[in-house]
Amino acid sequence: MAKTAAKRVGPTKVKKPSARSGAGVSKRAPAPPAKVGTPPKAVKSKLSTVRGTGKTALKTALKSPEQQARADAKAAHGDIPPWTDAEIDEAFRRFQARDPHPKGELRHTNVFTLLVAVVLSAQATDAGVNKATPALFAAADTPAKMVALGEATIRDFIKSIGLYRTKAKNVAALARILVETHHGTVPRTREELQALPGVGRKTANVVLNIAYGEPTMAVDTHIFRIGNRTGMAPGKNPLEVEHKLVERIPAKYMRHAHHWLILHGRYTCLARRPLCETCIIADLCKWPGKTVAA
Repeated sequence: MAKTAAKRVGPTKVKKPSARSGAGVSKRAPAPPAKVGTPPKAVKSKLSTVRGTGKTALKTALKSPEQQARADAKAAHGDIPPWTDAEIDEAFRRFQARDPHPKGELRHTNVFTLLVAVVLSAQATDAGVNKATPALFAAADTPAKMVALGEATIRDFIKSIGLYRTKAKNVAALARILVETHHGTVPRTREELQALPGVGRKTANVVLNIAYGEPTMAVDTHIFRIGNRTGMAPGKNPLEVEHKLVERIPAKYMRHAHHWLILHGRYTCLARRPLCETCIIADLCKWPGKTVAA
């Protein structure tokens, strides 16, 4: 009887997965994308050394709303270092280099429609005004046409804008005054502009700057915040900030300074979440709530 040779059974070898194929490697599900405008968890700002490179990396940190509020209060009280003349000059040199010819965002076709658009923008966004004014200006783009249109019809055109009833009344009244007193033209002095219904100092400064090229500074909520937060021109009210900015900004930059600061406040130095990591003047800014160690 033939003997059957017993097969030697050894330990089973398991083939290791190749790094190239990635087989057998458990993969973690990718993290869901962060929502736009949702800041990451706050960490402490500091410079750290990247392992193995000898280089330093800037860790961006977000201050809590409470920390930012305290920093804003400190800045508003003038408890931060003032800017030197050289620093202010450098800040506006950078603004000019990035955007040599800034433009306002309110749509208009002439000086009169600019005046109306700025009056309508009080306590409203430029975007909201721009949605309502094309149809209005197509119907009436001169003071005489606006008078003929009448308050009730003006009101119908601008119903989507806040305080539209009061604004319609002001637009109809100022158009009538322009026809009766200024021969249908928009005056070139601040005093005459501010005598018109619905026109305050800020509105007058915008018209003088954009329409007539005057080196005025229209301090809105964005410029007021920047003047105080950065320490460039701290003041208790818009007029104080305006006077300090006009006094300190070099004359060669004043033609466009108003626009540079508004756009900076609207898109970079935001009220709730300032984008210090992309700010071109972060190293000059004195705000103690900065989110970068600049």
